[in-house]
Amino acid sequence: MTKDGLATAATTAVRQCMALDAEESCVIVTDDERQPIGEALYEAASAVADDTTILRYPPGEQHGEEPPGPVAAAMAAADVFLAPTTKSVSHTRARGSACEAGARGATLPGITEDVFVTGLDADYDAIAQHCRDVLDQVEDAEEIRVTAPAGTDITFEPGGREWNTDTGIVHEAGEFSNLPAGEVFVSPVNANGTYVVDGTMRPHGLLDAGERLRFEVEDGYVTEISDDEIRGQVEAAAEEVGRDAYNLAELGIGTNVGVTDLVGSVLLDEKAAGTVHIAIGDDAGIGGDTDAPLHLDGIIREPTVVADGAEVELPR
Repeated sequence: MTKDGLATAATTAVRQCMALDAEESCVIVTDDERQPIGEALYEAASAVADDTTILRYPPGEQHGEEPPGPVAAAMAAADVFLAPTTKSVSHTRARGSACEAGARGATLPGITEDVFVTGLDADYDAIAQHCRDVLDQVEDAEEIRVTAPAGTDITFEPGGREWNTDTGIVHEAGEFSNLPAGEVFVSPVNANGTYVVDGTMRPHGLLDAGERLRFEVEDGYVTEISDDEIRGQVEAAAEEVGRDAYNLAELGIGTNVGVTDLVGSVLLDEKAAGTVHIAIGDDAGIGGDTDAPLHLDGIIREPTVVADGAEVELPR
């Protein structure tokens, strides 16, 4: 990956997505494995604002693990934060507390240099409009049903919880987004049925043709997991938090029409227009009330989404 490519993507993130101002403070949070991306963002931010800092720490053990205390404090004290990290800090108390303190920020969990350059080459104003179009169709629904050719048939009840949009446009205090961006999502109060991941899911990445990961859900909790590795991750988390590790945490709908092919990166693939992703574990950072040390997204291809009996028009 060329330095120019990283610099261009970093400039898009800092200037278009975050709209960093010269009078603001900015902190870049990264780790030892994402240092080139962190440094590119630091250079782009430093070109705008003198009060720019970069913090680096060893990669966490799993997604959703809290960063070190000094990192959390720096995020909360900044006007803007950007966090390209190996393990996701999106659903951490540190990220949530920073936004509650007025910081606006973006996390880039599991980002690679290729995904960084590809995913930031997008028209984020168009992505924001696709998010609004999907939100208009689902935000008042009492029931969302998702079916798909690989075997998914699951029903969600948002239960009055707020739907969120991840547009990549983060210009107001307290706002938050993933980058690359493009999804509409909710933490449902209840869910029942079966979902079958046939796209991308950690730790496997992009699944082989015909490979399927099957999950059974009852009363808002995952009761059966077909895959040994994923089951092991959830069981390990359950040793710490019990049943909450099995929480059905999220229903998300991808809206980024610039992502035309799944590549094996959850960060990018969950944004692909016309896909759905469903997550297990923590939802406290997205409007739920479950604290868990993991958040595992699985991407579903070719879904049909129905909101209170009306099919949702998905961006393609």
